[in-house]
Amino acid sequence: MKPSKNIIGLILGPLVFSLILVFFEADGLSFEAKCILASTAWMAVWWVTECVPISVTALLPIVLFPLTGGMDLSTTTAAYGHKLVFLFVGGFMIALAIEKWHLHKRLALNIIRMTGINKSRVILGFMLATAFLSMWISNTATSIMILPVGLAIISQLKDDPNTKENENEIFGKSLMIAIAYSASIGGMATLIGTPPNMVLAGVVEESYGIKLNMFDWMKFGVPLSSFLLMICWVYLTKIAFRFKNEEFSAGRDEIIRQLKKLGQFSNEEIKVLIVFTLTALGWILRGSIEKIFPLIDDTIIAIFFAVILFIIPTSNNKSYKTLLVWDDTVKLPWGILILFGGGMAIASAFGKSGLALWIADLLQNLNGIPLFLIILIIVTSINLLTEVTSNMATTAMLLPVLVTIALAIEIHPYFLLVSATLAASCAFMLPISTPPNAVVFSSGFLKIEDMFKKGIWMNIISVITITIVVYYTLPYVFEMTAMLYPVN
Repeated sequence: MKPSKNIIGLILGPLVFSLILVFFEADGLSFEAKCILASTAWMAVWWVTECVPISVTALLPIVLFPLTGGMDLSTTTAAYGHKLVFLFVGGFMIALAIEKWHLHKRLALNIIRMTGINKSRVILGFMLATAFLSMWISNTATSIMILPVGLAIISQLKDDPNTKENENEIFGKSLMIAIAYSASIGGMATLIGTPPNMVLAGVVEESYGIKLNMFDWMKFGVPLSSFLLMICWVYLTKIAFRFKNEEFSAGRDEIIRQLKKLGQFSNEEIKVLIVFTLTALGWILRGSIEKIFPLIDDTIIAIFFAVILFIIPTSNNKSYKTLLVWDDTVKLPWGILILFGGGMAIASAFGKSGLALWIADLLQNLNGIPLFLIILIIVTSINLLTEVTSNMATTAMLLPVLVTIALAIEIHPYFLLVSATLAASCAFMLPISTPPNAVVFSSGFLKIEDMFKKGIWMNIISVITITIVVYYTLPYVFEMTAMLYPVN
C-alpha cells in the first residue's frame, strides 16, 4: 500500500461522511437513514483504499452508529455477537485441530496419490485435495499447507531426464495457479468455506428471518463448486497450459515418500478425524436431527464439537493434554470474525433506519431490465471489484444494498444475493486479489503477466458459469415459490 493512498483514504473517508451528514438532503430520507448512509460511505472508502486494516474499519459502526443517532449501541454491538459468528468460531476451532495434528496433509497426499501419475492427473489431484480442504479450512491456510507439497513435486519433475526444461516451467506454473484457483473454488461449497458465504447467511437471516443451514447451501454449493473445478482443470491443463510429455512417474514416488514420512495414523489424528466427520454429518443431517432436538442449529453443532476437542485427551501419558488447548486459539482469524460482525451491523442498520426502503425507491427504474442481464451485470461488477478489494468487505458492503434492489424491482432476492456472493470468490487475475493468489505468487514460479493472462479467461469462465447456473438452477435448489420482503 503506497503512503499517498493511505493518506488519501484516511482523509477521504471522514470527509465523505461529513459532507453527507451535513449537506445531503433527499425526499423520504430520514435522519437515521442519512446517518447510516454517511457511516457506510466512510467505511466503503476505507475498505476500498485499505488505509487501515479492513477488520479495524469493521469496528466503525460501534462508534459512528450510536454517536450519529443512526442506531443505538446495544443493537449495533449485538450484531458482532450474531450466532453465525459462533458458527465460524466452532468451525475454525475444528480446522485448527486438523492443522495441529497434520490430518490435512495426510488427507491431501492420499487424494493426490489416487488420481494418477501423469502431469494432468497430478494437477487434478492437487486441485481436488485443495478444494476439499478449503471447504472446511480457510483458503489461505489451505494454500499455505499445499504449497510445500507442490514445490516438492515440481522439484521431482526437474530431476526427470525424460522432460524438457520448458516442460518443467509449464508444469510449475500450471500447478501453482491450480492450487490458488482450487482454494478459492473449493471454499464456495460450504457456508464456512469462505467469508462471503458467511456474510450471505447473516444478511439473509438479518433481512428476512430465514436460516440458511449448512446442508441447504451445500445442495447448491457443492455441485457448482465441483462443476467449476472441473472446468478450471480442463482449462489449465488443455488450454492455458499444454504438456507435450504427460509422463511423470517421479511425482507419484514423491507423494509416497511424503506419506511414508508421516507414518501411521496417530491416535490424535484418528480422534480429530472422528470429531470432524461427526461435525460434518451433524450439519448435513440436521433436518433429521431436528425431529429429535427441535432447537438444534448449525452453531450449536459447531460449538459442541469444538468444546469436545478441549476435552478429548491426547495419547501423551506423561501429562494430561487435550487435542486443543486454549493457547491454540491465538491462531483463530479474529479479524474475519470482527469483519463479519461489521457486515451484520450494516445489514441491521439498513433495515432498522429505513435506508433500505429509500434506496429501493431510487431503483424502481431497473424494473424493466431482464433478470438474466441483471445477474450478469452484478456478477461481472463484483468479480472485477474483488480483484482489488477484500471479497468479504465487498459482500458486507453490497449485499444489504442488493436486498433493497431486489425489493425495488420485485424479484426474489436470492438471485442477486447468491450471484454476488459467488462472484466475490472468483477473483483470479492478480496476486493481490485473494490470499491464495498471493501465496502461490510467492513461490517465484509466476509473474504478474502469467496470472493476468490466465486469470482473465478464468474470470470470464466463472462469470458465465455463475450467471447461467444461478439463473437456471437456483429456483430448483432453494425454496423460492414466493417473493421475500425484509422483516425490518
